[in-house]
Amino acid sequence: MSTLSRIGVAIDADLLEKFDALIARKGYTNRSEAFRDLIRDELVQKAWEKPESQVVGTVTLVYDHHVRMLNEKLTEIQHEAFHTVLSTLHVHLDHDHCLEVLVMRGKASTVQQVADALISTKGVKHGRLTITTTGAEL
Repeated sequence: MSTLSRIGVAIDADLLEKFDALIARKGYTNRSEAFRDLIRDELVQKAWEKPESQVVGTVTLVYDHHVRMLNEKLTEIQHEAFHTVLSTLHVHLDHDHCLEVLVMRGKASTVQQVADALISTKGVKHGRLTITTTGAEL
C-alpha cells in the first residue's frame, strides 16, 4: 500500500458546486475518491492509446438478426480473432434484434481493430467499444 499525499486544489465556486452535485449523484462519499477516479480514468485512457499496451475491453453490438449473413460475418470476425475474444454473451431483445457483448483482451491496437470490424459490419445498428486496463500499471 502506498502512502497518501495531500494536495491543495483551487477551483471556481460554481465549478465546485457542480462537481459536488455530480459526485453526490454518483454516490461518492468524498471529493478525494472522486478526484482519484478522474485521474485513474485519464491514466487508463492514455495507456490504451499506446498501440502495444495490454488492455481488456467489451464490445457491445445491437443488430437485426434478419440481415442476410450477418450472424455468419460476425462469427467469422470473432473466430479470426479467437486469441483476443475471450467470451461472448448473446441476448434476444425482441423478434428482430439481438444484443451481443464480447469480452476481449490483448494489444490495444488489436482490440480496436477487431471492435472496428465488428461495429462496421453491415447490419449492426449500434456498437460501442469500452476499454480499460487491469490497473496493474496505474
